Amino acid sequence: HITPEKFYVEACDDGADDVLAIDRVSTEVTLTVKKDVPPSAVTRPIFGILGTIRLVAGTYLIVITKKKKVGEIFSHAIWKATDFDILSYKKTMLHLTDIQLQDNKVFLSMLNHVLSVDGFYFSTTYDITHTLQRLANTSPEFQEMSLLER
Repeated sequence: HITPEKFYVEACDDGADDVLAIDRVSTEVTLTVKKDVPPSAVTRPIFGILGTIRLVAGTYLIVITKKKKVGEIFSHAIWKATDFDILSYKKTMLHLTDIQLQDNKVFLSMLNHVLSVDGFYFSTTYDITHTLQRLANTSPEFQEMSLLER
């Protein structure tokens, strides 16, 4: 969900009530609940957050807008991110000079080129950041941690 003040990322899991709120001015990230999302917010589906990047115009949020299932590991789906959106935290570009606008446009073009290259994979239920050998040699405490905590 997008408002002029915040980005709200809502999990689609059954029973999930937590919503990630990202303040577009302070860049502060907090957890809130669904009822705090304003009804006026523009809503669109995404499949994940790739991250943030700071360019000339300010901070941008990079989200995954399309995905393709490429396989499974131990019955866990592995996805390839195939399309992205780059969302500006700033509401306008009026604070930029013409040269800064041009530089920002070039950097956005470069970023879009990098994102168009194959190689962005993810899983929401399996740790693909560690090898199977490494996972086998980790402590039980590590195995019980959520993917986010790892």
